[in-house]
Amino acid sequence: MKKSLITWLSLGGVILSLLGLVFVAPATAAPEPQYTSIPTPTPGPDGRIIYIVQEGDTLWRISAITGISLEELRRLNDLAENDIILPGDRLLLGLGGPSDIPPTAGPAPTPTSDIPTPTPMVGVGIICVSVFDDTNGDALRQEEEPDLAGSAISISNLAGTVSLSQGEGGGLVPRCYEDVVLGIYDIPGNSAECLSIVQCALELEQGNYNISVGIPEGYNATTALNYSISLEAGFQEFLDFGAQPNAATIAEAPTIPEGGEGRSPLLAIVGIGLLVLGIGLGIAAFFLRK
Repeated sequence: MKKSLITWLSLGGVILSLLGLVFVAPATAAPEPQYTSIPTPTPGPDGRIIYIVQEGDTLWRISAITGISLEELRRLNDLAENDIILPGDRLLLGLGGPSDIPPTAGPAPTPTSDIPTPTPMVGVGIICVSVFDDTNGDALRQEEEPDLAGSAISISNLAGTVSLSQGEGGGLVPRCYEDVVLGIYDIPGNSAECLSIVQCALELEQGNYNISVGIPEGYNATTALNYSISLEAGFQEFLDFGAQPNAATIAEAPTIPEGGEGRSPLLAIVGIGLLVLGIGLGIAAFFLRK
């Protein structure tokens, strides 16, 4: 009987000790949810501020962190209200000062959105270049601004194995530029439907390339004329270079006097003849009166 009592007392002590540990041990707080932070975007050499979409990103979250409204994000990236973004997508957050060139340098070209080709080939991509008459001088191409004739375009890679230029045998192919966002397509024998005829280098191996542009005499560049780009496989890159007439070219442009269009020199001769006839009749009348 005494041994049984001691056994029960020992068991009760063990239970009380375990209960004491439960109440004395500090409570462990649940870990707070972790979110991937958006690194501070910095402008690239062309002045564009690009953000690469990460896993778990939404337009709403990117808008909240960057301070850019949803409407502005959709406008900058041509997104509809129901469009979604995927990891790896490149979002344009705006334009800023280039990070590695002096503030006094001219604006850099403004490549449009990188859009994968419908049937991408492994290891190759496309670079397309246009030179436009930057009428308003804002370094951004509008649909009403035409191509600048007489320009020269060359594309080469840093390894020295690719060297393409505009013109017969140069390796660049003219393509129809249908839309500054949707891209290009061919219209055989009918360029009237094109917004622009761009020069394209097709099936380029992925890698680093340099694009150089020469503008016609009498024009001043409104964008940088040299641009380096890293071409990824399966992508099309579009680059627009702008220039506008200098003061001398504008001064030499022919002008039509206001209201003078369509007037015939014959009418001027008839008018002078009638004026001389009137003066003669006036003189004759003066002498006859005497």
